[in-house]
Amino acid sequence: MTGGDIAGLIAAGVFALLVLLLAVPILKLGRVFDEVRTSIRSLSDGATPLMDEVTATVSTTNQQLKKVDGITSNVSDASANISALSSLVAATVGSPLIKVAAFSYGVRSAFANRRKPGSGRRSR
Repeated sequence: MTGGDIAGLIAAGVFALLVLLLAVPILKLGRVFDEVRTSIRSLSDGATPLMDEVTATVSTTNQQLKKVDGITSNVSDASANISALSSLVAATVGSPLIKVAAFSYGVRSAFANRRKPGSGRRSR
């Protein structure tokens, strides 16, 4: 054996030792990947029923919101009708009442001025 052969054997031994030393972290990394895969699978298995529940809840909520929308539109129509009715009552009854009140005030004022002794008309 020559010096080159011995150096080649030493280099091959060092390389084999390096491969063995690097194999340990690579095997541990493989186990970590296996655990990650298992965790992701369990999360996805648990998320599927949860998503089904959320979908059912959202569907029920949408149905209830449709009912509430119908109720609010009916209440809006009713309030518009009540507003129109109150305007009609105010126009129908309010104007004649104001005229009657003004007339009665005028009559009272006329009688009150008539009862006072004639002080004459006042000028401004």
